[in-house]
Amino acid sequence: MKQPQGMLRLGRYSIGVGDRFAYQGRAQLKAFLEARAGGVEATPVWNKSHREHAIIGSTPAETRAAADAAAREAGWAGPYHVDADHINLKNVDAFVDSCDYFTLDVAEEIGRPAPEAEARAFAGRHPELAGRHEAPGLEGPLEVTREGLEEAARKYLQAVREAGRIYRRIEERRGAGTFVTEVSMDETDRPQTPGELLVILAALADEGVPAQTIAPKFSGRFNKGVDYVGEVSRFEREFRQDLAAIRLAVGRYGLPENLKLSVHSGSDKFSIYPAIRRAVRAAGAGLHLKTAGTTWLEELIGLAEAGGEGLETARRIYAGAWEAREALVKPYAAVVDIDPAGLPAPGEVGGWDSARFAAALRHDPSCPSFNPHFRQLLHVAYGVAAKMGDGYRRLLRKFEPVIARNVGRNLFERHLRPLLMGD
Repeated sequence: MKQPQGMLRLGRYSIGVGDRFAYQGRAQLKAFLEARAGGVEATPVWNKSHREHAIIGSTPAETRAAADAAAREAGWAGPYHVDADHINLKNVDAFVDSCDYFTLDVAEEIGRPAPEAEARAFAGRHPELAGRHEAPGLEGPLEVTREGLEEAARKYLQAVREAGRIYRRIEERRGAGTFVTEVSMDETDRPQTPGELLVILAALADEGVPAQTIAPKFSGRFNKGVDYVGEVSRFEREFRQDLAAIRLAVGRYGLPENLKLSVHSGSDKFSIYPAIRRAVRAAGAGLHLKTAGTTWLEELIGLAEAGGEGLETARRIYAGAWEAREALVKPYAAVVDIDPAGLPAPGEVGGWDSARFAAALRHDPSCPSFNPHFRQLLHVAYGVAAKMGDGYRRLLRKFEPVIARNVGRNLFERHLRPLLMGD
């Protein structure tokens, strides 16, 4: 495929930081500056979806303004981006003027069968995809049968074509080469095999989508705000094979040479960070990882630690979340695993002091007070805080120092350092 002239390039390492209420940009950038001082360059990407904007009552223009202000105030001279996260043709137009990074959401088209004739025609255009593939990093050959090739085409061609339509809409409005494109393939019923990923990448090249990151669905569970659930050794093997599939696709199909894997719901996946770090270093590859929701939780921890009205507000938010738990969880059902029996009653939480609330919420599995069900429910409860309006935002300003300390420490110590720098 032909890449746009002077294409805006995403750095080797990039982190989707996000910020539900747009108050923690400086604290996040300080974590990136700390990583830079340690020898690692990573690009911050503020990501916020249409759903999040609707719940918060914010706009993409406000996210851009907050990111720009944070960069000025923190003295950040490096690149940064604003991501229209999980957008589609129904809502992309609202993001085009403010964003320079677009995560194309094609979930509705994944699994919608392509016509049999089109699947066979794709396989006919790409006979090289069927067979055994060798590439550095593969633990054994990557094999794609002719039947597997046609099955992958049936399952993913419609989604790839939708990605092409969204990409061209953005290109028409912004101009070629002025934005970063990510394709999300993770919202599906089962993980893609490395062979299927190779087929998807070939189809994206045919469609003319210059993807710089792709988010496949990996094995195991990536629940919001808590650690990876699954076999780490299997994940690492799969991740390495996906990196090899990307290397094959870049060489064969002319996709951007900086194309890399994106890990969605990537915050707090502490058990797989060493595996990811080993794999990307061994392959000389890049990485994009989204951590957006963890900032909101660190805000709550900071409010609780501040005591007084900060703690009282954190308790009220939990009480509201507990009352509305079914409605809050429903949109995130595939990425949370909450046992209602594990949720403390609001009356119990109302008696907690600052230390007890923070310990239950902070992601420290070694702490006996940590409660993953409590944490996951609050992860999806930012809408409760949004309904508090200016009163909640006033507290974010009032208690900014303690909140910022938690946000920065969490991002650097628990994410950037183990993911990109090692122990």
